[in-house]
Amino acid sequence: MNKLLMRYRKTITGGIQASPVEQLLGIKPITIDPGQVLFEMEATEIHSNPQGTLNGGITSTLADIAMGVAFGTTLLPEESFTTIELKINFLKPVWNGTIRAEAKVMKKGQTVGFIDCSVFDENQSLVAFATSTCMILRGVKAKGR
Repeated sequence: MNKLLMRYRKTITGGIQASPVEQLLGIKPITIDPGQVLFEMEATEIHSNPQGTLNGGITSTLADIAMGVAFGTTLLPEESFTTIELKINFLKPVWNGTIRAEAKVMKKGQTVGFIDCSVFDENQSLVAFATSTCMILRGVKAKGR
């Protein structure tokens, strides 16, 4: 089984801690399957921008983590990856409440993968849509990542 897939399944069951940035922002994995994941976080006033709504960078980070984990769960043990492009559209503001990021690998080639992510609020209303392009790293480039 894929190492990242195993790690996040253990995170869900409480066997290991989430990454430092996930802990800092309160981002939690909910379901993890090869190529498809669901993460959530509780948006509060500590995540707000000067206008009082959820900061776009926080939403982007949630989507980026979800897309990266979704892609990472499709890799071979000797492979790693890096994000080479991230795009997000913000569709409506969020003040507080639970938001969920559903990411899915749309295409995985020999070198590049394409992932999309929908971010929903508590009412299942789409608040943001993101895409990511990731490059698969092998050999020396994959070491230490």
